[in-house]
Amino acid sequence: MQLEEAGFLRVEETEAWPTEPGRYYLIRGGSLVAWSTESDLPGSPFRIVGGHTDSPNLRVKQHPDLESAGLQMVGLEPYGGAWLNSWLDRDLGISGRLSVRDGNGLREVLVKVDEPILRVPQLAIHLSEDRKGVTLDPQRHVNAIWGVGNSPRSFLGYVAEREGVDPSSVLGWELMTHDLAPSAVVGVENELVSAPRLDNQGTCYAGTQALLAAVENPTAVTPVLALFDHEEVGSMSDRGAFSDLLTTVLERIVLGRGGGREEFLRTMAGSICASGDMAHATHPNYPDRHEPAHRIELGGGPVLKVNQNLRYATDSAGAGAFALACDQAGVPLQRYVHRADLPCGSTIGPITASRTGLSTVDVGAAQLAMHSSRELMSASDITAYSDALAAFLMPSGPVSA
Repeated sequence: MQLEEAGFLRVEETEAWPTEPGRYYLIRGGSLVAWSTESDLPGSPFRIVGGHTDSPNLRVKQHPDLESAGLQMVGLEPYGGAWLNSWLDRDLGISGRLSVRDGNGLREVLVKVDEPILRVPQLAIHLSEDRKGVTLDPQRHVNAIWGVGNSPRSFLGYVAEREGVDPSSVLGWELMTHDLAPSAVVGVENELVSAPRLDNQGTCYAGTQALLAAVENPTAVTPVLALFDHEEVGSMSDRGAFSDLLTTVLERIVLGRGGGREEFLRTMAGSICASGDMAHATHPNYPDRHEPAHRIELGGGPVLKVNQNLRYATDSAGAGAFALACDQAGVPLQRYVHRADLPCGSTIGPITASRTGLSTVDVGAAQLAMHSSRELMSASDITAYSDALAAFLMPSGPVSA
């Protein structure tokens, strides 16, 4: 992985914390936190880029094996706010993890089947009542076909055998579908990126590039990348933004360099977090669905997200800090406000701010088709977003929030 290639060492939460300055990361389930203490300055505030690793999709039920109309089916259910129609008529693979018996203990086996083993077919237009399609029922209409015939077949057994695991040793699993169509650079001049999971792999990528740039140009801050699982379903898990993951890591960093509780609290008071998630570009076919005075363009640069009812955590100080980072990176800044008469989504920003007390600003990169199985953004925004987050992690001016 990129972090290890750049000299980051993995830390286990159950082991003693490193006290030597260096580059480190830890993984808790589907979440990751990475940081560098190479500046090794007591009291150095944290500059944090946060994001999430999960995306809406269809996930495998606990009793997945179904049969209907002479077809072998796999029971699926939506995860997060998946735009269900976009998952129909796509070749789907399977990824996730198995919890496997290992002697008297357990071990984790990662799963990735990049073959078209599943498909959720659309209903033929001739069979719909008004030829305008159907309203999908997430209980009945998103199960996948994976074979023909009435002979019982174990989907979980198939996945286990593909990973070289005895099916009888599998005690738990988290399995999800993914679209197999490869990501592509599209447009007449290759100016667009068409890909799955831009929300929020766009931030995961940009945040990682920003951290790698920051550790090569250390300043008087401690740069941190915090990527949480389960944002799309509310973050209420042991590794979501509502957990103690980030706070615990930050406190142990301070303790590891010789500080105490007082030093930790003082450090937190001077620190700031950029909550990175993707942002809604103005849709050219539905411009009326957007705030008319706040058009967001693909290719227009990073997006500052503001909501007066705190669905985003941005305040004036946070807005200023990110605007300054964009200025230092030489990239334009766009400002997003959601229509006041439509419900606004949210991010890890308000959660992180309330759980840690960190000054927090919500930012992102513009995209179309959010929560579809296939999303669209400008290729130039990837670099601009990465550069802005890098400047945020290595400020050239005063470092307090």
